Amino acid sequence: MEKIILDITEGVYATAKEAREANRIPMAYYGKSVENHGFSVDYQDFRRAYEKGGRSTIMYFKNEKGEEFPVLVQDIQYEPVTDKIIHVDAMAVDMNKLITTQVPLVLTGTAPAVKDLGGILVQNKKKVEVECLPNDLIHEIEVDISLLVDFHTSITIGDLQVPDTIKILDALDINVATVSAPKEEVEEEVVEEEVEGEEAAEGEEGEKKEGEGEEGEKKEGEGEKKEGGEKKKE
Repeated sequence: MEKIILDITEGVYATAKEAREANRIPMAYYGKSVENHGFSVDYQDFRRAYEKGGRSTIMYFKNEKGEEFPVLVQDIQYEPVTDKIIHVDAMAVDMNKLITTQVPLVLTGTAPAVKDLGGILVQNKKKVEVECLPNDLIHEIEVDISLLVDFHTSITIGDLQVPDTIKILDALDINVATVSAPKEEVEEEVVEEEVEGEEAAEGEEGEKKEGEGEEGEKKEGEGEKKEGGEKKKE
């Protein structure tokens, strides 16, 4: 990916409101061994840069003196009604020290369990936390879902392929993607179980009634025997 450079200004606007009225975004710049600063950047310039790089790409701020310094976007605030960006937090980056950030997971390929079996693809995790040097940071991690051949197969963090310079910090057994059975198939299994349960219940009820019938016949026989005994006594 090509280097992303954003022209920034400092001290031009007295308030954040003034910066927004000028179609600029107020920004807070901070980090270890650097002084905190308040900058502003052109709204559309930042929007395009963020769509391209996101939070997993090193960006470079360029001030009025032409000086460039690397940053990572840490937080973005949005206006709740219009969903416009109203503030950005950017962290200073030391290119010689390890950084920790999140990298998005991008699904690629075709899952046989979806194509051939009609299953439903489920992505359980969309980002992973990584540690690396700034120059080794990758924009995204591709996940090949062609490994999902049936409803019992899953892809975990441990299955992800990343360069040796990248260390994934999430637990290796976390499920990233799987394919679930179609809803109709699940419903059919439930119906079959219900039918089997009903048949078993009917069988038990039939046996119970049969037992009650036999018990009734037994009592009737006892009654006849008793009656016969009384006649004999007479």
